[in-house]
Amino acid sequence: GASGFAPSPQPGMAEAAGEAGLGPAAGREGAELAAVIGATVPTGFEQTAAEEVQEKLGSASRISRDRGKIYFEVPARSLPEVHRLRSVDNLFVVVQEFKDYQFKENKEDALKDLEDLVKKLSWSDPLKVWELNNSLKKKKTKRKKHNLQSPASREKLSDGGEEGGADQNNTNDQEDCAQTPVAVEATGGQDTENPQGVTSRNGVEEEEDNEQSGVKAEVQASSESGTKAGDDQTGEGEAKVLRFRVTCNRAGDKHSFTSNEAARDFGGAVQEHFQWKADMTNFDVEVLLNIHNNEVVVGIALTEESLHRRNITHFGPTTLRSTLAYGMLRLCDPQPTDIIVDPMCGTGAIPIEGAAEWPHCYHIAGDNNPQAVKRAANNICSLLRKNESKDSSTALGVPLDIIQWDICNLPLRTGSVDIVVTDMPFGKRIGSKKKNWDLYPACLMEMGRICTPGTGRAVLLTQDKKCFAKALSRVGHIWRRAQTVWVNVGGLHAAVYLLRRTWERAEERRSFW
Repeated sequence: GASGFAPSPQPGMAEAAGEAGLGPAAGREGAELAAVIGATVPTGFEQTAAEEVQEKLGSASRISRDRGKIYFEVPARSLPEVHRLRSVDNLFVVVQEFKDYQFKENKEDALKDLEDLVKKLSWSDPLKVWELNNSLKKKKTKRKKHNLQSPASREKLSDGGEEGGADQNNTNDQEDCAQTPVAVEATGGQDTENPQGVTSRNGVEEEEDNEQSGVKAEVQASSESGTKAGDDQTGEGEAKVLRFRVTCNRAGDKHSFTSNEAARDFGGAVQEHFQWKADMTNFDVEVLLNIHNNEVVVGIALTEESLHRRNITHFGPTTLRSTLAYGMLRLCDPQPTDIIVDPMCGTGAIPIEGAAEWPHCYHIAGDNNPQAVKRAANNICSLLRKNESKDSSTALGVPLDIIQWDICNLPLRTGSVDIVVTDMPFGKRIGSKKKNWDLYPACLMEMGRICTPGTGRAVLLTQDKKCFAKALSRVGHIWRRAQTVWVNVGGLHAAVYLLRRTWERAEERRSFW
C-alpha cells in the first residue's frame, strides 16, 4: 500500500459490519443527518487537508491508504463550509466503506458480489445528503446568473487573441491539461464514446515502485429494465426519473476484472434497484465505486467539476491547481503582516490563492514573461470583480501586486521578505533542463538575499529534483531543507521543498549605478 497513516476511524465512520455494513446513524430516529465525506486532495497534501478540515470544521480526518483521499464526518448542515475548503479538489458522500473487501478469484463471482452489494447498502442518508447538496448548488447558480455575464470575455486585456477566456464552469481542460493527475481525473466530457456506451480512461498510479493501472471507467448500464422512451416526462404528482452514471476507479493488480466491467455490472444493479435511467453525459447522480486493492468505497459525487479551477479564468500552459497552491502556502505558515513573494508567478495561481486566504499578508507576484504577467493581471481583475459582485459596499481591494521583473535581479530590498513561494520552471513545459542548472543556484541566491535571515522561509515546487539538490548544496550556507512533500503534477512526479533561511547575512547586491 501507499504510505499514509490510517488511524482507526472515529466511531460513526461507516465501518463495514461483515459484508453488509450499516451506514452511520442508521435507524436512529430523529438523529441529526450526518455525512461521511470523502475528499480528493493533491497527492502528498493529505495531512495539510486534514489540518484544514480540523481547523474549519472541527472534524478529525482519516487519511486513506489510497493516496490523495481523506475522509471525515460532519453534520449535513455543514455542507456549505465543506464546499469552502481550499485544499480539496472533489467531494463525495460515502455510502459505505469496506476496509478489507474479499474479492472472489473468479471474475464472474467477483462481479456478481459487486452487483449484490447494491441491495445491501444503506443509501437513504447519503441520498438525503446529495439532495441537500443539490439545493445548495441551485441557490448558488441563481445568484451567479443574476450577477455575472461572464466579464472574462467582455473585459479581457487585448493581447493578440491568444487568451482563452475560459469561464469558470467551462470544462475545457486543454489549457489546464498538465495539472490533473490522471488517477483522480475529473471526468471532463472529452471521452470518445464507443458504441456500447462504455468509456474508460487509463491512468497509471504509482504506489512506491510497483506501477498499477488506476483505470477510470464510466458505464452506461443497458436500459433493458423496461423503461420506455418518454417515461421521464412524468405526470404532475410523480417523481422525475433520475438519470445516473457509475464511475469506477480501480487500482491494484489482484483484481480479476477491469474497472469497465465493475462499473457496468454495478451500474446495472443500481439501475435495477432504483429504477433510475442510465445517462453518461446528462446525469443527475454520479455513483462512485473506488476500488484500491482491498479497500472498496461506494460514494455519491457532490462536486461536478473540480473545485481547483475556482480562481483562474485565464489559464496559461502551466497553471497550477489552486488546491496545490493552497497546500504550498499552508506549509509556510503565513503570519499576519508577512510579505509573501512569488518571483515566477506564471498566471498567478499562488498569489491569488494567497491573497484570498491570507488577506492580512501582503502578496507580491512577478514573472519575466510579459504574457504571464498579463494573464495574472486578468485573473486578479476577475477576482476583484467577483469580490465586488458579492457586496459592493464593502468590496475590498486585494493585497496583491503583479510586476514584470528578472528573477535573478529582483527590485526588492535585501532581507525585506518573509516568505517566497513559487513553482520553479520544470524544463518539461517551459524552459529547458539545461537552463535550470544555471537558473536554480542563481534563483536560490537571490531568494536568499531578499528573505529575512533566521525567520525567512521558502516553499518551492520542482520536478528537476537532481538539479535542485545540486543547487541547494551550493547555497547550503543560506538555506536548509526542513521538509519535502512528494506530489504528482499532471502525471509527473514532483517535489515541494520547505526551506528555512539560516542566520547567515546575504551578500549585498553590487549597486547598478
